[in-house]
Amino acid sequence: MRRRLRALTAALFALPLALAVAPSAHAADPTTMTSGFYVDPDSSAKRWVAANPGDGRAAAINASIANTPMARWFGSWSGTIGTATGAYAGAADNRDKLPILVAYNIYHRDYCGGHSAGGAASPSAYADWIAQFAGGIANRPALVILEPDSLGDYGCMTQAQIDEREAMLAGALAQFSRQAPNTWVYMDAGNPGWADAATMARRLHEAGLRQAHGFSLNVSNYFTTAENTAYGNAVNRELSARYGYTKPFVVDTSRNGNGSDGQWCNPSGRRIGTPTRTGGGAEMLLWIKTPGESDGNCGVGAGSTAGQFLPEVAYKMIYGY
Repeated sequence: MRRRLRALTAALFALPLALAVAPSAHAADPTTMTSGFYVDPDSSAKRWVAANPGDGRAAAINASIANTPMARWFGSWSGTIGTATGAYAGAADNRDKLPILVAYNIYHRDYCGGHSAGGAASPSAYADWIAQFAGGIANRPALVILEPDSLGDYGCMTQAQIDEREAMLAGALAQFSRQAPNTWVYMDAGNPGWADAATMARRLHEAGLRQAHGFSLNVSNYFTTAENTAYGNAVNRELSARYGYTKPFVVDTSRNGNGSDGQWCNPSGRRIGTPTRTGGGAEMLLWIKTPGESDGNCGVGAGSTAGQFLPEVAYKMIYGY
């Protein structure tokens, strides 16, 4: 009953605001519909701690990483996607908490980088997948990070492939608008070291940013919060000047405590950053990448696969060495 009343109240409050915001914007605020962020009880860090209680690193990893609210990533490994997102959003809703979900299954994912290559088998397969993703969340409050790297990953793509990708992202936003009215969707906008602000503003706009709540920065990267805030503000200045609107943005602070050394793939000497919170220079600071999860077979994660939890890397990241 509580959840039904909350959803009804949000819908009623949304009605008088609809004319005052952009046609695509969601009037419902999922942060006010919940009592804080959801801690994933089945994160890779949680699972490792539970399986290794006698390990000397377990206490620190449990205290500093495993109990911090973080995103759960969804892709081809997630099984029936609507069931998976529905179960996750439902578990968070039952606790009156706000979940963070990452949609990571776009056709030709990581097409130029390759460490996380994969994704849906075709644009139509992706359209079906993301529609079920949104439908699983339904009316529950949630935050969604939409397809990390998808707008920074243009270096080896043809214009036809770029157009195809932007159409997939715009279609995804339409599904969330239609099926998940209490979800804030953030289109991923890379990081300050990837594309200049004018280029990223154009890519965001052409992929349908007006239909999203905002954009995300620094996912799985290491740039400082200050660097990302400056970049996000620069993107918004470009959006305002070129297209007449701005958007809120969030920053992934999971691994940016020591900033970037110029490397993105499992660099040494990095440190966890500010735990998930609202505000902090951006609309929110979020742990989107789990500290200790590998970026791929590279750097201090040599021999690992992308997403594999590496306890020694996690432990060193707590202390910054």
